[in-house]
Amino acid sequence: MTKNIARTIDHTALKADTTKEQLITLCKEAIEYGFYSVCVNPTWIEEAATLLKGSDVKVCTVIGFPLGASTSEVKALETKDAIEKGATEVDMVINIGKMKDGNHDAIEKDIQAVVQAAKGKALVKVIIETSLLTNDEKIIACELAVKAGTDYVKTSTGFSTGGATVEDIKLMRNTVGPDIGVKASGAVRDRETALAMIDAGATRIGASASVAIVKGEKSNSDY
Repeated sequence: MTKNIARTIDHTALKADTTKEQLITLCKEAIEYGFYSVCVNPTWIEEAATLLKGSDVKVCTVIGFPLGASTSEVKALETKDAIEKGATEVDMVINIGKMKDGNHDAIEKDIQAVVQAAKGKALVKVIIETSLLTNDEKIIACELAVKAGTDYVKTSTGFSTGGATVEDIKLMRNTVGPDIGVKASGAVRDRETALAMIDAGATRIGASASVAIVKGEKSNSDY
């Protein structure tokens, strides 16, 4: 079970004060425990790719993070730059304000910009920031993400007012169907919670408490 659950985890370090020493530890842990990827800020992509060279651990990064308020053009450029530096997965944040405004065309185009920039080179996950949306808005955001060509929908940045919940994972899975990935991130700090997310339909877990999760321990991590 440890190995199986480890392969669902994006081992994450996205705080602003993450140091190179912490990055080295993150990558070593990812190799040791067999995590699917490390998820790092763009500034650390090249170092992570070097540290993970020869392993099967992927390099994931974040786009338009954590607010989602940069322009689609900037998100596309950020995606291309991330891929050039070694990222093979990108987790983008939607424009949450425009989602709240009901500007669905803008949301679809925003996601499409990243999907097109990553096409054939990196997997795309769309962060909808569930804690800021109503259930109806969550459904629409997921539908728009699928229409725009995403590979995954993802609950949270981990830097807003809340993280993943079992209810949101069920809602997202029911909305996107069986062929699109669902990533639970934010507030997944132990094995019990991670397994509950997987049972609800998550196919990937984003966590900084990854080691505690696979060891069956409790973590105070806030992501």
